[in-house]
Amino acid sequence: MSPHMPKVWIAGATGLVGRALLAELLARPLEVHALLRRDAPELGRHANLHPQRVNFGRPDLGPAHIPAPDELYITLGTTIAAAGSQEAFREVDFDAVLHVARVARAGGARRCAVVSAMGAAPSSRVFYNRVKGEMEQALMGLHFKRLVIARPALLLGERGGLGQPHRAGEAWGQRLLRPLSPLLPARWRPIQADTVARALTLALHQDGPAVQVLESDALQNLGALPS
Repeated sequence: MSPHMPKVWIAGATGLVGRALLAELLARPLEVHALLRRDAPELGRHANLHPQRVNFGRPDLGPAHIPAPDELYITLGTTIAAAGSQEAFREVDFDAVLHVARVARAGGARRCAVVSAMGAAPSSRVFYNRVKGEMEQALMGLHFKRLVIARPALLLGERGGLGQPHRAGEAWGQRLLRPLSPLLPARWRPIQADTVARALTLALHQDGPAVQVLESDALQNLGALPS
């Protein structure tokens, strides 16, 4: 491990956006620590990639020593159907997200990027959107120097090989909305996971407000910029 490379944590590297984000991070001179609940050989090997088995329910995330991060990326997320209940969903999309952010912030992380969802609002009547909104609000309370929140529309990408449960609703949504995409307002159009990932990495390293919320149309525009 190089003492000179910036150290980055990514929680959720095995997911759709997480895998795309990991590729973005490994293309840069960064020491990347992937926080994982399980072994993930599908991530492959890279000189700058350091898989870390953690327990998102433990105060210290687990027994392994993980170098304190300069930056944090969070792409943790599930569905109520996959989790099995609203309580189990909240454990992932709120509790785990907030816990890893707290640990990273206590360790000195000054920048954080998180994937939320279109329509996130703590006052929403929709449970999914309400939890996402409460998560955003809780992260704002940690007072990162810069917090970037992505609210993508329906995510596009190949989930095969990710080792995740099949998301039937998402699959149907992709089939229905793909042909209509050019007719939809930019904020509602389905968006590629790698576009979200690229937009997040670019936004986090730009100057901007302490909290920046990127709706899906802004993610599309930022993710399309040349390097």
